[in-house]
Amino acid sequence: MRIQESGEMYLETILLLSQKSGHVRAIDVGEEMGYSKPSVSRAMGLLKSGGFIVVDADGAITLTDTGREIAEKIYARHTLLTKFLISLGVDEETASEDACKMEHSIGDASFAAIQKFAEEHNLL
Repeated sequence: MRIQESGEMYLETILLLSQKSGHVRAIDVGEEMGYSKPSVSRAMGLLKSGGFIVVDADGAITLTDTGREIAEKIYARHTLLTKFLISLGVDEETASEDACKMEHSIGDASFAAIQKFAEEHNLL
């Protein structure tokens, strides 16, 4: 199943929240992302039916292996692209915002090329 950009954002947020506190609920995701309860509830339903998350009886959200793989990929892209843009002279806030936009649309080959270039030129 192909996941949309918004789904990737939710998965990345769940990953980061789980690293901070270990226990993630829909309300935590909504607060972090600034989304309403209905929006988060709908997204969690879609992610659950897509096999990206599991929600237990207490409402705790856990990433499946597939969900974790996608979240880690998106977060790694965000991190590298932010550092890359900062190394080019972009301020940190703008770099992070732009990386967030880029991380979802850049292809694997282009990202690999940026990563290789950054590593070869010690930009990270």
